[in-house]
Amino acid sequence: MTREEIMEGLKEIIKTIKPKTNLDSVGMESHLINDLMIDSLTMLLLSLAIEQKFGFEFAGPVQFNTVGEVIEYIHPKVN
Repeated sequence: MTREEIMEGLKEIIKTIKPKTNLDSVGMESHLINDLMIDSLTMLLLSLAIEQKFGFEFAGPVQFNTVGEVIEYIHPKVN
């Protein structure tokens, strides 16, 4: 799976969790908290949706700041 495919999958998840988010502005440098307004509860929902969509489980707590960091974490797990 390419990084672009992962990005599209993340955008689908974000749209489901935060329907009012403008996905056109979501990119690798988008900050999860400052740009996408993802709080701790939404981060938990995002994590669960990522695990389900991409077919892996997080090994433990992880801290992501940007969309790019999420993609770089997922990429090796789905290839």
